Formats: sequence, C-alpha cells, structure tokens
Amino acid sequence: MNGRLIQTTDTSRVKFRTNVSKAVLDQLESMAYEQNTHINYLIESGLQKVLSEGVITYDKKLRPHDRVQYKTTYDKELLDEVKEFAKKHDLFINDVIEYSVNFIDFENLKKSGYKHRVED
Repeated sequence: MNGRLIQTTDTSRVKFRTNVSKAVLDQLESMAYEQNTHINYLIESGLQKVLSEGVITYDKKLRPHDRVQYKTTYDKELLDEVKEFAKKHDLFINDVIEYSVNFIDFENLKKSGYKHRVED
C-alpha cells in the first residue's frame, strides 16, 4: 500500500492443539530442518496425500504411548477435511496426523519463508 509492504494475517490458518507421538515430532523436527520448512507444513503435506488417497490402514492397538501436546496452525479447510476423514474412519485426528507422516511429498513442500511471501 502506497509503495510499502503490509503484513497481514493469513485468515485461512487456524490454531489447533492435539497430542502427537514425541518420536514422530522428533522425526518431523529433523525433517523440517533438513528441508528448510516447518513441522506443520510437513504434516499438511502428508495429510493432503492421505486425504487424496481416501484410504487409511491404521491399527488402533499400535497407538503410541509417548504422545505429548502439540500446538500449531493448519489450513482451516484442510483441518476440517481431516476431522471429517477421522470421524468417517472411526479414528482420532492425532491418529491421522501420525499416519500421514509416511506420505509427505518432499518435492512440493512450502519452505520456512512461505508465510513471509509477497502477494499482489
């Protein structure tokens, strides 16, 4: 505006808190560092892939016992789809998140500076 950049809040993102395996979070933290991205971008990539496949094979008996609270932001539309998907498959959202880590698309990840992008 008037030749200056204006910082705006991305209204398509919402805060969400859940419990996720500590081991999975540690793995994601390492991947995020290697890929110059953020953990939530990795999670979103995996979730998008799982949702596009429409199938999940999850054994509830193998749920991790090292879950810790994890808070971050997600794309609102994606999170709503994940909630419906989890409900439809009789799972918890954190089950779907942990499962999705195996489906991250490393070729099309948002980089860590994505939230600072300049749009016209």
